[in-house]
Amino acid sequence: MPPVLWPLLFGNFVVGCGVNVLPATLPEISASLGVPVARAGVLITASAFVVALSAPLFAAVVAGWDRRRLLALAVLWYGALHLACAAMPGLPSLLGARALAMVAPAIFTPQAAACVGLLVPAQQRGRAVTFVFLGFSVASVVGVPVGAWIGGTFGWRAAFAFVGAMGVVNAAWIYATMPDGVKPPGLSLSAWRAMLRSPALMGCVAVTLVFGSGQFTLYSYLAPFLKDRVGLSTGQFSALLMWFGIVGLAGNALMSRTIDRVGPARSVMTSLGLGAATLLAWPLATGFGMAALVITPWALGYFSSNSAQQARLAGIAPALASASIALNTSAIYAGQGIGAAIGGALIAQGHWHLLHWAALAGMLLAMAASFQAARLARAPAAA
Repeated sequence: MPPVLWPLLFGNFVVGCGVNVLPATLPEISASLGVPVARAGVLITASAFVVALSAPLFAAVVAGWDRRRLLALAVLWYGALHLACAAMPGLPSLLGARALAMVAPAIFTPQAAACVGLLVPAQQRGRAVTFVFLGFSVASVVGVPVGAWIGGTFGWRAAFAFVGAMGVVNAAWIYATMPDGVKPPGLSLSAWRAMLRSPALMGCVAVTLVFGSGQFTLYSYLAPFLKDRVGLSTGQFSALLMWFGIVGLAGNALMSRTIDRVGPARSVMTSLGLGAATLLAWPLATGFGMAALVITPWALGYFSSNSAQQARLAGIAPALASASIALNTSAIYAGQGIGAAIGGALIAQGHWHLLHWAALAGMLLAMAASFQAARLARAPAAA
């Protein structure tokens, strides 16, 4: 792969670590700032909604910007604000700094993907985009477990500083490696209008929103649940996250090999069904070994579900893929925010035992919505 793609891959690695460092260190944040876990969960909700609302907006605002400066500035902003988060004295100031930091993922990930096609020959574009997005998978296998271990061992501030330092290094790497004058074409207003008027496309985006809400009802509070209620140590929890990431990476690889044969709609349904199986069996996760076993089906479908969704959107309307996938990214983060809010409300009422049932209800609803979206995609109007 051309050297210019490596800092973009690393940028997605940094973004993935930063997005997930918050759920991974939620117990430490709660204890350090003296607030209940449910109240600390507002950090996840606010962060997710910032990305969800900012991604489509900034796609239009930064359309004419040189990508070398834009991407370097975005990841520098991300790093600097995470360093600032590490120094915040209380929940309100941490909330403000974290919300500002999350403007960067709304810019970096979609704009990095958009400029890859201008950095490599046409015959290498698909492979290059896949390569750049490997950063998220590597973050799930290595970065997030390491961040969780740092947070559990040295405190959440150290984990945030770890993300911040990587962001600053990545900004310098991008600026030193990328050429000047890389400016992908922006999305037209007509493309956005056509996408928003398509029942098939909007039905698929709704599936992403619903299954994201279901998954993050439990995933947002995985750390306090498994540490405080199941009794896992920091090392065990980090190892469990690493296992989740390894299995998730394998699930994504399996999806890429089978989706053309099985079809995106059936692939999405399979991924959601795997997540539902874990949520149904969640009461069996009473120790490290059983938790690792129970969480395996969910891990297989966790990353692959969204990969299949993006392929599904591109297949329904290839000409509108840039717009539909950008909106799908917003739906992912909006679902994270909604799920964290639902989970936080249940925890505030002392209903820890209902987290996985609420998550399961969301997953089953997403499966029903996916079935309906497949019908809409087959309808003559979808064409």
